Amino acid sequence: MSSDEKAAWLQHHLIAWFERVREDLPWRRDRSPYRVWVSEVMLQQTQVSTVIPYFERFLERFPTVQALAAAPLDDVLKAWQGLGYYSRARQMHRAAQIIAGERGGHFPETAAGLQKLPGIGRYTAGAIASLAFGQDAPVLDGNVIRVLSRVFNIADDVTTTSTRDALWVLAGQLLPPGQAAAWNEGLMELGRRVCTPRAPACPACPIAARCEAARLGVQEQRPVKPARARTPHYDVTAAVIRRDDGRLLIAQRPLDGMLGGLWEFPGGKREPGETLQACLAREIREELGIEIAVGAQIGTVRHAYTHFRITLYAFHCTLVSGQPQTLGCVAWTWAALDELDRFAFPVTDQKIIAQLRDGGGQLALDLDI
Repeated sequence: MSSDEKAAWLQHHLIAWFERVREDLPWRRDRSPYRVWVSEVMLQQTQVSTVIPYFERFLERFPTVQALAAAPLDDVLKAWQGLGYYSRARQMHRAAQIIAGERGGHFPETAAGLQKLPGIGRYTAGAIASLAFGQDAPVLDGNVIRVLSRVFNIADDVTTTSTRDALWVLAGQLLPPGQAAAWNEGLMELGRRVCTPRAPACPACPIAARCEAARLGVQEQRPVKPARARTPHYDVTAAVIRRDDGRLLIAQRPLDGMLGGLWEFPGGKREPGETLQACLAREIREELGIEIAVGAQIGTVRHAYTHFRITLYAFHCTLVSGQPQTLGCVAWTWAALDELDRFAFPVTDQKIIAQLRDGGGQLALDLDI
């Protein structure tokens, strides 16, 4: 079978399978570019089942790109709270302002044009161009990489630039003219539901008969990636500083950093040789310019991010001297416990808030996000 014949065979069988099994997902009911964009950004690093309620609430709160552009960033981050990878929300907000303010509410219709917007990379651009505008644009996400690596038995490291470039070329060559949307979604759906990272369901695969890795029995060895390095761990402290009137001091993280724009109980990473209490006093001095007395520990939260893990130690604290300043944060405020729901917090701080509201017991939680 020639390469063209194989491509035609794959296209026919995959699209036919997708049309039979496609799920009724909310972003598939209306292919407007705004809805496609929001869904594709949310689906990055996040499972479909998790995204569905967030997508529906987000579209109810921000039904148009103009509504998203006009909203304060704090409102956008609050609507995003719990999805993680908050840079996605910040970049969406910036892109919405460009679309609404400079383009009259109209999205670019080509993948090249879409990539000029903040936060829209090659994959997201291809998804919007094909799904919303019917363009013959390829996509290449983790699911598609896995499917193509197995179908064509690609034994090269898929994390290298050269292999990734070759996969983009292959994805483009396989596109059926005029059917890019169904083909792209079919590939992604196959990777999500059948051609899974571990224990792929090869007997249920519509294109298993032309899968080279399955034929050779190496499907679980594809795609090839380097061994994962040991995940670093950091101890982090957080200060729950309570005023005499019961209000708590919270700070907003810098917009250009990790978890940018979210509010938190201030604190930071412990340096080698530091006690937790000394770390917390130093971090508060550097971040807010105040002196605190560190009191009893509230508890710990263990949390795994993509590339590192932390153990967060939270302490009751009191203000000893000074007035808060924006030295290492962009804003600060005193807020009552029942007012904290107005602010967007990282999941670790949400657990501390829940413990404060319970009013007792030690907090010891393991999270993996």
